[in-house]
Amino acid sequence: MNFKTSLQKFIEIFNRSNLSISKFANLINKDRRTVTSWIDNITDVEPNEDVKNKICEIFRYPDFIWDEDCVGEDFVKSITQIPQKEVRIIDEDYYGRLKYIMELEKNRRFVIQAQFPGPMYRDTAVQKIYRTKTSKEIEDLKQERIDQMLKYDYDTTEWYSIKSVLSFCFASIGNFYSKEEKIRILELMYELFHNNYNKKLFLFDSFSRKIYGMETTYISINIKQKILFFKSPIESVFIEIRNKNLVERMHKYYSSPIEAPSHVNFLESVKIIKILQEALKYNNDIKQTYEIINRTTDYGELFYHNLSLDLQKEVSEPKSGQRRN
Repeated sequence: MNFKTSLQKFIEIFNRSNLSISKFANLINKDRRTVTSWIDNITDVEPNEDVKNKICEIFRYPDFIWDEDCVGEDFVKSITQIPQKEVRIIDEDYYGRLKYIMELEKNRRFVIQAQFPGPMYRDTAVQKIYRTKTSKEIEDLKQERIDQMLKYDYDTTEWYSIKSVLSFCFASIGNFYSKEEKIRILELMYELFHNNYNKKLFLFDSFSRKIYGMETTYISINIKQKILFFKSPIESVFIEIRNKNLVERMHKYYSSPIEAPSHVNFLESVKIIKILQEALKYNNDIKQTYEIINRTTDYGELFYHNLSLDLQKEVSEPKSGQRRN
């Protein structure tokens, strides 16, 4: 069968579901009589958009299965295999990857960062990132991205783990920033995010749900275009996902107060960035900094989770009335 019409596709999906007519009708919020008329070809009236969307949501099919050009074997593959249209490998050199990011994050961005700080803030303070030399074209493009991100009206929402922030400030290994560079980066971020509702900074507790923490990678979500991409373990490769349901689910996870991991809200996050900057400026250690955060904010418990068991014994218990958002 060619599966050219929505009705033919509907019947094939029903047959593959191995569900009763009653169960299938209940899942798509239609009465049994209507579903039977479709299956038995009694009517020429095809399923409407609500039914199509419901089927895609329930069975996690891509939206394009209903397109006129998705027929025959293409349709069968779309409901039985991972659609190639939804997964794309971006294998480019540094210039190509940076160009790709800038295009996808042209007007706004929603990112979950693997490390603190993000590359743009890092590049403003540390001139040499790679051990090898880069071309003038790359340096010009990096500056163009920095200029884009520094604009007051550029819309950005950024999530960082508290662990990555504390590691940036206090870790003795894997930390190649000087004290002056750290202060400069924190000052830049404070100035950008303070009293600017175009920019939102969230600090989340990666230990709030798993005792050994939750690792993440750089993920950028473009909810308007229904695209997300993330960095693979191979430096030169990005993975692009165009599955509408997955993109919306990821976006909801980090934008819903109920579903998101325990975190500091965007107003208090900026305040804590300032506390960290002052701590470095006056040579406070991680224990002293935690005490200030615990005393002056409602998020001491989230930072307490990120201290080692030995350090937890050396500091005050989180004060009562803590917030987890």
